[in-house]
Amino acid sequence: MNLPPGQDPGSMQEAANEVITPAMRLLQLQTRHRTLDNKIAEMYQFPYQNQILLQRLKKEKLRIKDAIERLKNDMIPDLNA
Repeated sequence: MNLPPGQDPGSMQEAANEVITPAMRLLQLQTRHRTLDNKIAEMYQFPYQNQILLQRLKKEKLRIKDAIERLKNDMIPDLNA
């Protein structure tokens, strides 16, 4: 099997076979949310920022925030059950 340079068989992981726990997904979403927040703040430093891109980034950030809240709610056990 030919591998790209710098990769050995032990370090390769199949994305389709990887099991993602809710905690791992939450961490991924929080990291993405933080990255978008930094990107948006960086765009505000330029006097002529791309308003359409800025709007899309803000919507994506809000969508991720909502997903984080839903995931947190799903992780909390239902005490009324």
